[in-house]
Amino acid sequence: MILYHFIYDLDEWTNLSIDVDTFFWFWVGKISALLFIFLSGVSSGLSKRPVKNGIKVLLWGLVITLVTRIALPEEYVRFGILHFLGTMMLIYPLLKRLPDFVLFFSAVLAIGLGFFFSSQVVHTVGFLPFGLTYPGFKTIDYYPLFPYCGVTLLGILFYRHRLAKPNNDATHIIPSPSHRGSLLSSPIFQTISRHSLGIYLIHQPLLLLLILSLNELLR
Repeated sequence: MILYHFIYDLDEWTNLSIDVDTFFWFWVGKISALLFIFLSGVSSGLSKRPVKNGIKVLLWGLVITLVTRIALPEEYVRFGILHFLGTMMLIYPLLKRLPDFVLFFSAVLAIGLGFFFSSQVVHTVGFLPFGLTYPGFKTIDYYPLFPYCGVTLLGILFYRHRLAKPNNDATHIIPSPSHRGSLLSSPIFQTISRHSLGIYLIHQPLLLLLILSLNELLR
């Protein structure tokens, strides 16, 4: 994600001949976003306060909306990845009670609806969170519930079957000690995991500061 944003910033803010829209860089950005969303579904099973965390992430999403509304009024963020992740965290307490087959069916349906909605246009902003855009819609960051909630649901299923085991109550999942490998217990992994939101929020301003500073020095 950071690598893609670095290349994006070089393409946007320098005179270097870099095309971030090439096949390679497009898929670097897309795959990193999908992994980001999938891992959010996986880690939701580890969260003890999903609603509190969801509110926190949503508030930061609103901050990004405000900042980009000022800096980029024609392409500001209305339902970006933080809005999406925050919404999914808020509804996780409901999702974790669903049986596996319902989650899997919902994931497939959500992904299918997302592809269908991407070709549709409506004349209102009210359906942006669901993947329905209006004529002339432009933004630098857009991750609607459809299709991306399907990726989150697949992450929840992955957690259930690979990182956890059910107790007597099938609606609750507890970590399985057999899956606590050296990577999960390493200090570096835990530090990055605990501060992932902060890393996301600060990396882009730091990249821009670095690139703009280098531009000034090379003039």
